[in-house]
Amino acid sequence: MLLTSFLLLALTSLIVWVSNHSLMSQFQQSRDEFYESQSQEVKFNIQRSADVMRQMAGMVASSEDLGYALLNNNEPDAELAIKALWPTLQLDVGLDDIVVYNRELRPIVTFGHKLEFLGGAGIDDWLGDVLDNERPRDKLLCTESCKQYVAVPVLAGGVDAGVVMISRSLADITRYLQKSSGSEVALLVDSDKPSLEGRYLPSWGISLAALTHESTVFPYIQELSRKFSFSETQGKALSYTYDGKKYEISSIALGTGSNDRRSSYFLLISDVTDQLNGILKTTQTILTISLVGWAAAEILLYLILRYRMGRLREISRKLPLLAERKYNVMRHSIKARRSLFVDEIDALETTAVELEIKLEGLETEVGKRGLQLEAKIKDLARERDFIRGLMNTAQVLVLTHRRDGFITLTNRFCQTMTGLSDQALLHYSFQQLFSMDFFNVDEFFNAGGQQESHFVSVDGTVRTIVWYHTPLRIDEERRELISVGVDITERKLAENRLAWLANRDSLTELYNRRFFEEALNRAVVAGAFGAVLYLDLDRFKDVNELSGHQTGDQLLRAVASTLSGLSHGYIVARLGGDEFAVLMEHTSTDAAVDLARKIADHLDQQSIHIHGRTHRASASIGIAAYPDHGDRPDKLMANADYAMYRAKEDMAKRWHLLQPDQQDREELKQRVYWAERIRSALLYDQFELMLQPIFRLTDFNIQHYEALLRLRGDDGEYLSPGAFIPIAERNGQIAAIDRWVVAKGIELVSRFVDNSISLAINLSGQSLQDKELMPLMESEFEKWEVEPRRLIVEVTETAAVTDFTSARGVLEDIRRLGCQVALDDFGVGFSSFYYLGQLPSDYIKVDGSFITTLPDSEENQLIVKAIADIAKGLGKKTVAEFVDKPSILPYLRKYNIDYVQGFYLGRPQPATEVGIK
Repeated sequence: MLLTSFLLLALTSLIVWVSNHSLMSQFQQSRDEFYESQSQEVKFNIQRSADVMRQMAGMVASSEDLGYALLNNNEPDAELAIKALWPTLQLDVGLDDIVVYNRELRPIVTFGHKLEFLGGAGIDDWLGDVLDNERPRDKLLCTESCKQYVAVPVLAGGVDAGVVMISRSLADITRYLQKSSGSEVALLVDSDKPSLEGRYLPSWGISLAALTHESTVFPYIQELSRKFSFSETQGKALSYTYDGKKYEISSIALGTGSNDRRSSYFLLISDVTDQLNGILKTTQTILTISLVGWAAAEILLYLILRYRMGRLREISRKLPLLAERKYNVMRHSIKARRSLFVDEIDALETTAVELEIKLEGLETEVGKRGLQLEAKIKDLARERDFIRGLMNTAQVLVLTHRRDGFITLTNRFCQTMTGLSDQALLHYSFQQLFSMDFFNVDEFFNAGGQQESHFVSVDGTVRTIVWYHTPLRIDEERRELISVGVDITERKLAENRLAWLANRDSLTELYNRRFFEEALNRAVVAGAFGAVLYLDLDRFKDVNELSGHQTGDQLLRAVASTLSGLSHGYIVARLGGDEFAVLMEHTSTDAAVDLARKIADHLDQQSIHIHGRTHRASASIGIAAYPDHGDRPDKLMANADYAMYRAKEDMAKRWHLLQPDQQDREELKQRVYWAERIRSALLYDQFELMLQPIFRLTDFNIQHYEALLRLRGDDGEYLSPGAFIPIAERNGQIAAIDRWVVAKGIELVSRFVDNSISLAINLSGQSLQDKELMPLMESEFEKWEVEPRRLIVEVTETAAVTDFTSARGVLEDIRRLGCQVALDDFGVGFSSFYYLGQLPSDYIKVDGSFITTLPDSEENQLIVKAIADIAKGLGKKTVAEFVDKPSILPYLRKYNIDYVQGFYLGRPQPATEVGIK
């Protein structure tokens, strides 16, 4: 036993050591990954800042006034051209300086602070290279501070007119790095003399150009510089204890070094005290638990042996008493035990008890009879108490009443709900208290039944009760009715709420597309007249991408409030995304125009201010009257949609009424034609899914296919989706097309010969608000016995962020169902990386515009690499689209792209040619 104790103690020590070593290893690995990711983040943000500055400089250089002023060597005109743009560039973009050079590279216009770069060596060569090659150049320079410089050539009249150079500090990048990393950040520049602010480290020969929380961090850096050389902070994390706390220090080079000057660095200072203390506390906890477990095992072993020996002594002492006819000795002293394992002591106890029972025989028979009778009485008492307790504790109304309605018995819940005592309730009839509605006495006393009624509870609220009546025979002559009432008030409220939500848009609380289409079908009938206003918000996508989906939702709610306030008596609906409609029944065209004008004026005056940005709620409004512009709902909506697009062309008026002699009716005819063509294709199953293979890049095995929608024309040729999908999205037919694609796609998955192959289908943005989508998918999966994981649902990034809240909810439901989700055309939006972490997805499909020019575009190479790195960090797979030549593949392998797709690898083909049963 002593040897076992030592072995357990040694095992405990080993567990504690392994746990501590594992925690420290995980901590070190996480810190290494943290500093690597921050290094990549710095490089990415510097490049992105340079790209933005290049765009701003290009915008300034594209000014015709500036170009001709430089050609004519007119400095005042050139200064006026820059002066108009300077406030915007300084406040919105954050530029510090702007300088305009003429063709001789002489500065003629300067705004901002004096450029540190102006006096530097090599500026003429650098600017001359920009002018000679007619291409922008950027440069990161650190002296007393770090700034980014961008120079762009100015072209006018087909010749070089000069150069525009702008600069911006790294302050924004420093603040972003501090927020994203949670660490203190210092920007270090090479210097051989103290800086003006006094932030100079003589032992390192470095000045601090920027520093977060200077009052607390600068003394720590001074102490650090005296303890360690600067080289010890490079390439690894340096641990240091200061003022009772433990810190890790690491530097990130900015690549600004030269032959006579060291590179500038970002210095990250991370407080890791809590993490290390957490590891120590966890180790101590493990040690405590292990020691307690070891002690408990020792005690348990002792108790097991002690208990067995005690039982054996007890049996040996009681057995001789049986010879003296002392019955019940064994049964009283040896209690029944249940055990999974029966040993010799258990068998001995059982044998002794059985022997005692046989010896009692007839002597105990009378006693048994008496015990049985007593047990029966106790059972009856328990049943009585159970029924009484059930009636008084159940949260339902239970009562009995005679044919004349007077109550004879109630439970405690009845007394609570009515506020009356048990005796007081006996003076009321059932109809007086609980049945404010009709009560059929004869029917319920004959066969029982169910009814729903209302009554006022003690707190004054009207409760909805469903009653279950059952006849109860008291004796041969008397019968009563037992009634059980269940309070369903909350359920009724929930049902009413669900019915309201079925017809409402959850974000704006306006009517939804389904209710609007049903109302339109009822309104547009023979002999009726009225009008439809079709609204589309202008530049709504910019609001989501610049200020986030919460701002977009806030703007949509503001627009909905305005429309509701101006459209009393009319049906106002949100059709989806940024589209709204107003149905004006029995209304003249003049009234419709008047309402459209009011809406346009009110929306122009409405704006929201978020984070320094102002977003206005302007909209384009199309007006179509019925029956003049359509005697069918689909034709009327097509006309209203057409009028809306005509309104977008007239930005001054913002609304447009379709006229009978409207010009350019061919487009409208095409929309009506395609609406009927799509309806026919859905009715007669004329759509077809073509399958394009998607290959795993490592071994070029086909992992899944993408289903591409095609419509066969009258001549047998396939029609491109671009001919009919935009029209279907405008007239609301896209949801029906998407439902067809879902049903057909799941059927194709069930017919694949290889059960490991998956299928990707595309859904439009409108389907993300289709309440019939999820029930349809569940039904089709069950119908074709297909595992949901084999279906990949693709939505475009633009469609997902247009109505972000609804899209995220639907995509989460799709993933909970078991399907996978892919974000298509990723990277084209301004806020792609912001939404990447918030949208539920498994695959990221890099937009083909970045892939086709990948070998020739360094900018696209940076973007694709950034997308791949971030996607991998978030645990998502990447797919490269439009791979149309072999020279693209080495870049994709270099960036660790997972899957590839394109005409070079495989073209779309009919489903019958890809292994379908």
